Amino acid sequence: MGRDKRFLDLNGMSLLARVLARLRPLVSELIVVTRDPEPLTWLDARVVTDRYPGMGVLAGVHAGLSAARNAWAFVVAGDMPLLNRALLQAMAGMADAATTDAVVPCWNGMFEPLHGLYHASVCAPAAERALLAGRRRIIAFYPEVRVHAMCETDIVRWDPSGDSFSNVNTPEEWSAALRRL
Repeated sequence: MGRDKRFLDLNGMSLLARVLARLRPLVSELIVVTRDPEPLTWLDARVVTDRYPGMGVLAGVHAGLSAARNAWAFVVAGDMPLLNRALLQAMAGMADAATTDAVVPCWNGMFEPLHGLYHASVCAPAAERALLAGRRRIIAFYPEVRVHAMCETDIVRWDPSGDSFSNVNTPEEWSAALRRL
């Protein structure tokens, strides 16, 4: 992008602030994981840093889940401006600690781990074990937990085009997101 995409302007609101605003009505706690907390002091959210810096996105997921005070935690990327609240609520309805440790959408045959709902006390230790074993893929801990893969037929009831999973990594993706908004 050529600049920090978290601060891209979206009708007077930063991209990160929009993501948090989409989540705020659904959760009692907002946590932002970052390498450098300094530029985020203005946020109405708890800011934490990776416990395993340099270990990739899974380290960020681990940090957020470890910091969570609630049993369940949504994990979303900070560059997903098209989050769909109805889809997130449907995922929450699928969370059942007796049978599931994670609810993760499966779109186009692929997990969307940065749009997942995780049982923090189960998934944080599993993510840490994966990191300590040198497995850094974001789904490296999935074999150790009970993942409910939310299938496309369920997803399209709330998000027919899968816009929720769109992130912004290039100027073209940013322009496309602005058009969809």
